Amino acid sequence: MKHWENFLAPYKQAVDELKIKLKGLRGQFELHSNHSPIEFVTGRVKPIASILDKANEKGIHLDRLESEMQDIAGLRMMCQFVDDIKVVVDLLRKRNDFEIVEERDYISNKKASGYRSYHVVIRYPVQMITGEKKILVEIQIRTLAMNFWATIEHSLNYKYKGQFPKDIQMRLQRAAEAAFRLDEEMSLIRGEIQEAQAFFTMKKEMQQDG
Repeated sequence: MKHWENFLAPYKQAVDELKIKLKGLRGQFELHSNHSPIEFVTGRVKPIASILDKANEKGIHLDRLESEMQDIAGLRMMCQFVDDIKVVVDLLRKRNDFEIVEERDYISNKKASGYRSYHVVIRYPVQMITGEKKILVEIQIRTLAMNFWATIEHSLNYKYKGQFPKDIQMRLQRAAEAAFRLDEEMSLIRGEIQEAQAFFTMKKEMQQDG
């Protein structure tokens, strides 16, 4: 266990630091009374059992985990609208505190299962007492609807070990399309939604001031 604690320590530090930095972006938008493309940010370090399962599945030797497993440290950035995802990706591209090493667009090119999300893999420098260590971190950017579907699919995947019954697979695919249609409909009334949210925020602030 001590070996795993030492191995995962920089990943935990990276997740903690990046959560603060990426949440700070939302705060900056709010400070300028602009619509924030970021709804909220979450992060986690992959559990040891999940690391071992994936290493076994992908044929990754434990000595190559650092270089070949990109999602030991993972963050998710949630957006209200599909168009917000492009804005968030552009914000990440402009940063100079990490290097983007790969982008995977599963929104324009959804997976066969119906999964949609935008993945950005970065190389992030963590300052340890032994010096700087650069580690891989995967950032997933998706809408709330995409995240709801992905969370359900992930849970079912554990139950069926990836071998979904045909009817469950078809229902999941239909649900993925329904989630995407919801995103499209919300995008069409984006202006109305943002206006209502701005009015609600202003009213809330006035009540607090009063």
